[in-house]
Amino acid sequence: MEETVFREIAELARKGSGQHIPPTKSYLVDARLSSILRREGLSSVDDLVAILNARPDSKLSTEIAAALTAKRTRFFSERGTLERIVKLVLPECAKRARDGRIRIWCAGGSTGQEALSLAILIHEMGRKAFEDVQIEIVTTDICERTSASARSGIFGHFDIQKGLSARRMLAHFTRLDTSEWQVSHALASQIGVRTHNLMQSAEGLGMFDVILCRNVITDMTKEARIRALLNAARQLSEHGFLFLGETESAAGLIAGLEPSRAIRGGYNRNVDVGDLTVAA
Repeated sequence: MEETVFREIAELARKGSGQHIPPTKSYLVDARLSSILRREGLSSVDDLVAILNARPDSKLSTEIAAALTAKRTRFFSERGTLERIVKLVLPECAKRARDGRIRIWCAGGSTGQEALSLAILIHEMGRKAFEDVQIEIVTTDICERTSASARSGIFGHFDIQKGLSARRMLAHFTRLDTSEWQVSHALASQIGVRTHNLMQSAEGLGMFDVILCRNVITDMTKEARIRALLNAARQLSEHGFLFLGETESAAGLIAGLEPSRAIRGGYNRNVDVGDLTVAA
């Protein structure tokens, strides 16, 4: 790949999804754009950039930026956080649910494993624990192709074994003739799938009691991390919780978003939504 081509692709990723791709990771570009190259009948990223320069296509540019994002996901990733949410956070949300509903947003949820892991844990707690409330889980990803995969609820044998025990796999999935695994309707019906870019306002998704934005901002520029966290925090209900990945932090980024004193790893907003700002 020509150096100038890499720079153009890296800039496209920065503008489109906030991702920072350093030259040392240029190899990721070829790997993540391989499916687009095959579909377009192109032999290299150089050819793809040449097409974009000759015939600008905002839809294709958006698709490229989405494809360049990392798809870090597996079932029950950072299990402790998920268990704290289901055992400690959701029961408190249920006590405060004025409209009988708890809403959870898995932002940057890739192909749906995070949302499904939550649904499994909720199921295992038993209906009695949440008998007076309806729990709605929404999972979003910037990539339409990834969202389509999440909607299908179908996983290859390699993916389904990443973090999912055999007991849970057999209880909640059915093996297809293709040797892939299909999630049960009972779980799938609890989850809504949307395509959303965290660089854009999420107002259309509504407000949430719990937001997970885990291992999503790691590869972003500082400016993009701030924008993504602002967009997420603005959809957080008054007593809601925001969770980042175990190695991620909102410290020094958003004024009005503070670490929770009650739940390890969680953040609460301590100001009105309209008063959330970039930290000085």
